[in-house]
Amino acid sequence: MAGTEHLTVRREGATLVLTLNRPDAKNALSLSMLVGLYDGWIEADADDEIRSIVLTGAGGAFCAGMDLKALAGKGMEGEHLRDRLKADPDLHWKAMLRHHRPCKPVIAAVEGYCVAGGTEILQGTDVRVAGESATFGLFEVRRGLFPIGGSTVRLQRQIPRTHALEMLLTGRPYSAREAAGIGLIGHVVPDGDALAKALEIAEQINACGPLAVEAVKASVYETAELTETDGLAAELERGWPVFDTADAKEGARAFAEKRPPEYKRA
Repeated sequence: MAGTEHLTVRREGATLVLTLNRPDAKNALSLSMLVGLYDGWIEADADDEIRSIVLTGAGGAFCAGMDLKALAGKGMEGEHLRDRLKADPDLHWKAMLRHHRPCKPVIAAVEGYCVAGGTEILQGTDVRVAGESATFGLFEVRRGLFPIGGSTVRLQRQIPRTHALEMLLTGRPYSAREAAGIGLIGHVVPDGDALAKALEIAEQINACGPLAVEAVKASVYETAELTETDGLAAELERGWPVFDTADAKEGARAFAEKRPPEYKRA
């Protein structure tokens, strides 16, 4: 759980909390932040004791998008971090959840600005909570740019196409209530409470069978673009082996004995 200059990592029980930590720049993405994010996703995947991930931002903001100067390493980053990007030119896309999907559920806790690259990272998360003053939006077209973090593909699959196109083509800001209304986020809470709500949801997930949770998440994404027939076949292939695990047997015993289950990922 090393983290980096702009990304802090801590454990809350079985939840790994990743905090974008560059509040003076509204947590604009830097190379340090991207390396820390990527390492955090990999750590969560590799550690069986981690059952969920919460992604949040420090200083009352989530993420204001990419800091191009910082990404280019204009005197702000160590050579070892630039070497990481040279060694894996795809690292920044994996960090932004464009080219990597953690097997553990990822819950976003948003306060303040979540715009441009922030809204793009958001689309790679699974459950989303926002403070009522949070702001969302894809501002790229207003600057003559393209939202290349995946939004022209993902957004229309996550919210109705008319809303996706309006967000993409106008580049205007959206309030938390409006974002919830179009289905971009799931919960709006009082300002300052997004992290607490995200951790509450994480605890509910952590109490479930970890093998079942990971299989359910994988099935949802794997079957999203399949026909119903193919999707149902893929669901059986993914889901049926879960019934033969020790976790499933423990869940059944715990239910019969009216006690909390003690899952061991077996």
